[in-house]
Amino acid sequence: MRGPHNIVRLIRTLATLERTGGIGVVLEAFKAPPRLRVVARILGWPFKWLGKAGDPSLPPATRALTALGPAYIKFGQVLSTRPDIVGEEMAEQLKYLQDKLPPFPTLVAKRMVEEELEISVDRVFSEFSDAVAAASIAQVHRARLAETGEEVAVKVLRPGIERAFRRDIDAFYLAASVIEALSPSSRRLRPFDVIQHFEGVVLGELDLRLESAAAAEFAANTEGDEGILVPRPVWQYSARQVMTIGWAEGVSMADNAALDAAGHDRRVLAARVLQLFLSHALRDGYFHADMHQGNLKVAASGDIIAYDFGIMGRLDEYTRRVYAEILIGFIRKDYRRVAEVHFEAGYVPADRDIDEFASALRVVGEPIFGMDASRISMARLLAYLFEVTERFGMQTRTELILLQRTMVVVEGVARSLDPHINIWEVARPVVEAYIRDSVGPQAAIRDLGRTLRVLSRFGPRLPGIVEARLMQQVTEEPPPPVVRRGHPALWFGLGAAVMGAGVWIGTLI
Repeated sequence: MRGPHNIVRLIRTLATLERTGGIGVVLEAFKAPPRLRVVARILGWPFKWLGKAGDPSLPPATRALTALGPAYIKFGQVLSTRPDIVGEEMAEQLKYLQDKLPPFPTLVAKRMVEEELEISVDRVFSEFSDAVAAASIAQVHRARLAETGEEVAVKVLRPGIERAFRRDIDAFYLAASVIEALSPSSRRLRPFDVIQHFEGVVLGELDLRLESAAAAEFAANTEGDEGILVPRPVWQYSARQVMTIGWAEGVSMADNAALDAAGHDRRVLAARVLQLFLSHALRDGYFHADMHQGNLKVAASGDIIAYDFGIMGRLDEYTRRVYAEILIGFIRKDYRRVAEVHFEAGYVPADRDIDEFASALRVVGEPIFGMDASRISMARLLAYLFEVTERFGMQTRTELILLQRTMVVVEGVARSLDPHINIWEVARPVVEAYIRDSVGPQAAIRDLGRTLRVLSRFGPRLPGIVEARLMQQVTEEPPPPVVRRGHPALWFGLGAAVMGAGVWIGTLI
């Protein structure tokens, strides 16, 4: 679908922002550089008549994003959690995008459920309500299973949503090209790779079978965690466009007044949501990557209820260790170690000066830690890091994009509950616990055991491998006096010893 028609799409985007009055608000919120502001107004103002009018009852930015389509709405959902970036007023307006969008008719939803699951809605469900929440991709209906009486949530994709998303993402690729052309320094951030990553994540979100699997895995991982409830999917009534999952009643985390009225301590909730995210990311390497307020509720018990598992993040163990060491280095103000981790991970080219990089990181960290707790911000840290790493040739790590984005969102959720939260103090015990378990002596023994287990799989093949190598050397040159080919039992014994050691250490850990 990529092609010249996306130029029209981009112009129409700017024209819609101009027509709804949102262009000035958005450019100001992001503190766009003068060159970008001029180009945006030049492309938007003459074509204002091409822009979509949107719902005039909504504020300008919200009006524009809802008119432009699902991908823009998803972008607005992220911004709604960041009052420190876009301002309290705009963040409050954008909360509308989380779960208050206009629903499509219930009759259409029922027909989609029947076609997708090949069932009769009236027979399977004794109750099936109108939409109780509607977001950019799908809407949710409260229902009751006729057979068991269990209350469930039935999530149904919006009709034609996949085509609409693909159209929007195509326009984003063009926008990435324009940004790179207008700002060469932005190429280090690899806008194309970022959009490509976003595309993969969103298109995965459009298959509710994957979301059902994610919900089941996340529920299993968090089963022993205190303070969180994860509903489980009902597999027999879930498919590509429909997902049925257990219902959990709670107060929206976006409604501070309702949380206060219910007697919940928002300071405790703010710390809990941040610590749970870090625990899942570091401990499990599998985390909820769309943790805005619209996907979180608070049960009467005070437990956080997580919904909407369409966007989940994964981190391999090595990346988790790198991320944890960078975080703990900043928390402890050990900038030399933070620099070493960047070099060890290959994030910064090896020909750069590590001491200069450590000094630059100190410039990033010290001003932040000297601030009042209410002003300590992960978003600000990431912004400063981008400036520093650009000077040292570091490129954006696409595997960390989702983690960084989610960290920013979670920080926004926590700060909306407790504006004075000290992000670093809350994060410290979780990160330190992970470091103790994953970087200390126990971790070294565990890693050795895993390595030996892998080597043990090749134990039976070691004699043949070594014999083949020795035969190759014999044909090339005379063997050294100390090497004899007549001892295959020796090599077999070595392989058996490695295999045995791997199994033994594996059972210990």
